[in-house]
Amino acid sequence: MLGDDCGTGNPVDDCWRCDPSWADNRQRLADCAIGFGRDAAGGKNGKTYVVTDPSDDDPAAPAPGTLRYGLVQEEPLWITFARDMIIRPTEELVVTSHKTVDGRGADVVVGDGGACFVMHNVSNIIIHGIAVRDCKPARTPLASSSSAGGGLSDGDGITVFRSTDVWVDHCTLEACTDGLIDVTDASTRVTLSNNLLRNHDKAMLLGHSDDFPDDKDMKVTVAFNRFGPGLVQRMPRCRFGLFHVINNDYINWQMYAIGGSASPTILSHGNRFLADKDKEVTKRDGAPESEWSTWTWISEGDMMLNGAFFRSSGSPKPDVNTPSFAKSVSSVSSMTASVGVLSCKEGSPC
Repeated sequence: MLGDDCGTGNPVDDCWRCDPSWADNRQRLADCAIGFGRDAAGGKNGKTYVVTDPSDDDPAAPAPGTLRYGLVQEEPLWITFARDMIIRPTEELVVTSHKTVDGRGADVVVGDGGACFVMHNVSNIIIHGIAVRDCKPARTPLASSSSAGGGLSDGDGITVFRSTDVWVDHCTLEACTDGLIDVTDASTRVTLSNNLLRNHDKAMLLGHSDDFPDDKDMKVTVAFNRFGPGLVQRMPRCRFGLFHVINNDYINWQMYAIGGSASPTILSHGNRFLADKDKEVTKRDGAPESEWSTWTWISEGDMMLNGAFFRSSGSPKPDVNTPSFAKSVSSVSSMTASVGVLSCKEGSPC
């Protein structure tokens, strides 16, 4: 940490953002994660790989200098960008283990009518400072829950499939074909923080299906994000596992904000929920009240504005504890003031 006087109280940002020399030690970011994905090392201790070419002409044999070339290398890499660029992948961008995609210092857009990121049976991934938008279904060489190998993806922004130790931070995500972020199929130890999610229907899915109990070991932290404006549902939608929803800012929602099925355990702490009218924050799917009333959904120190209300259920569990980084809802405004992609210039605080 750089000191309490340099930042906003956001523990991720205050770990690195106020250092004007952040670009000289980019890998320090890997020490700043919080929550269940805090051990995501990404490409720490690996070489730096600089993306110089925004093209994606041959996914089967990507050219050196392209983002895809860096992502498919077997060694740990810290991937940065030489300049502003828009990358329109022709196939899903498959991320291999021990990679950091670090967009700081450049304006980088992935998608824009092309495919986007997928992690399949990998570990130690960090995606930071990338705008992910307008992602479309595309060919994927991987078997997944939604497509066979060689089939079409759903058009999600970031897909985390059967993967562990993943951290997505300070990204801006919007207007994709299906979900913005999907974490499914027994993925766990994931943190989604400081992101801006807007202008979309299905924002964030955590858990594959009600018929996939392997997701019972899923642990995901959703912290310091801004949900909205322009979102409909899934902020997040959860199944089976343990989910910490901490210090997020919710700006309206059409259907619901936090939902789930298959008995997920949800701790909602210090979030600010601004409804457009009297509206429930929560939604249970696929179960009668006699069943969902036993699910542990806890609202702790949340702020309900303009008629928002959270329907709690169940009883506290011994393993459901408020994480040490969680703050009072009074801090949400300052902690989420800089969500999404940051404007970072080398030699200045970010």
